[in-house]
Amino acid sequence: MKKRTLMLTVMACLLTLTSWAKKPSTPVVYFTKEITPEALVKIYKALGVEPQGRVAVKISTGEGGNTHYLKPTLIRNLVEQVNGTIVECCTAYGGTRQDPKRHWQTIHEHGFDSIFAVDLMDEFGQIRIPMKDQKHLHYDIVGEHLANYDFMINLAHFKGHAMGGFGGVLKNASIGVASTSGKAYIHSAGKTDDAKLAWNKEYLAAGPTQDDFLESMAAAAQAVHNYFGGKIIYINVMNNMSVDCDCDGHPAKPELQDMGIMASLDPVALDQACLDKVFNYKGKPGDDNKPLIKRINRQHGTYITDYAEKIGLGKKTYTLINID
Repeated sequence: MKKRTLMLTVMACLLTLTSWAKKPSTPVVYFTKEITPEALVKIYKALGVEPQGRVAVKISTGEGGNTHYLKPTLIRNLVEQVNGTIVECCTAYGGTRQDPKRHWQTIHEHGFDSIFAVDLMDEFGQIRIPMKDQKHLHYDIVGEHLANYDFMINLAHFKGHAMGGFGGVLKNASIGVASTSGKAYIHSAGKTDDAKLAWNKEYLAAGPTQDDFLESMAAAAQAVHNYFGGKIIYINVMNNMSVDCDCDGHPAKPELQDMGIMASLDPVALDQACLDKVFNYKGKPGDDNKPLIKRINRQHGTYITDYAEKIGLGKKTYTLINID
């Protein structure tokens, strides 16, 4: 009887250990207060992933007139480290980047093509990639040149956003990688892929249907992540944190001081860590987090990480490691 009890105890322990082994570990988010070319390379190396093959570095080149985008001088060392190509797609709202010709002019004015190889991925066409979560969208419409790359560095500028509340790596993977038609498809939560219609009241997912837009963004970000088979890393630079996005040609002046750089292999954990950093910050005169929080809350922006976790893109829980 004692032997049988002992065997059952041993088996129970083994089952428990097996169960623990199957549980995914908590994502790690790395942080540095420094915002320098050297710090960007340092935090990239902390991730411990060596890119293979052709490397796409997805950034926002910034709307004409905007000065808050990530500057070529800041990102240069990292892009050269991985022998990367800056990749972008055209917008869906007019401005200086919806038309490829004007977009290239903006890229040139902002100094990217004088330092890097740059690829406007939807300049000549688009492709559809599979989507796991099809609550609103049946596929993700991206620039056709996405197929030319084996690895992606999602290098995002964390700041506010008029439609999403905030923009980080989830937005940079979804709206950022989508073609003009793909952006319309996401913004309308699957109602249309025509950029001329997407902003009309009957198509645009906003107001009562705002969560549909956020869910569509999360699903599109997952589609890009899965397309690369996990061969993608995520970095958020928390500087020039205006309530407005780099897609705004006349953004509001940032009222919150620069915080640093965060990086992770998990995009949900990374955006959540940045949100936590902003929301938990003790502001003071001249360094105020309240305007950005107000913008995020106005658009129910934090819901995107909730839904992204729900569909299995990543986890909101994380371990923060300071590399300073």
